[in-house]
Amino acid sequence: MTQVTVLTGARRRRDWSDQDRLEILREAFSPGACVADVARRHDVSRGLIYLWRRTALRQVQEAFVPAVIEDDPGAIGSAPTAEPEAAIVLDFADGRRLRIFGSASPALAVAALKAMR
Repeated sequence: MTQVTVLTGARRRRDWSDQDRLEILREAFSPGACVADVARRHDVSRGLIYLWRRTALRQVQEAFVPAVIEDDPGAIGSAPTAEPEAAIVLDFADGRRLRIFGSASPALAVAALKAMR
């Protein structure tokens, strides 16, 4: 004869909200934190926390930030001046920095951005 055990009660599988996931990720990857301790405290597996992190990083990397080039009507016919500061400064996560000056042509700016990929 076959015996079947039916478990009742609260569901074991939980649905985490995006906000909950973000809070757990912040806590787990803050300086000095131990992922295993955070996982134990929130009753989550360590592997799930790392999966959430990979998913979040993938979403951030796939984000598109549009660049808008506007013509300055006051600059037409005016004498060129030295630009002491860059118009756009991009700091990348790996420590690289790209400075694009206002006098750079749009084609040069696009080429520089493509080279930083």
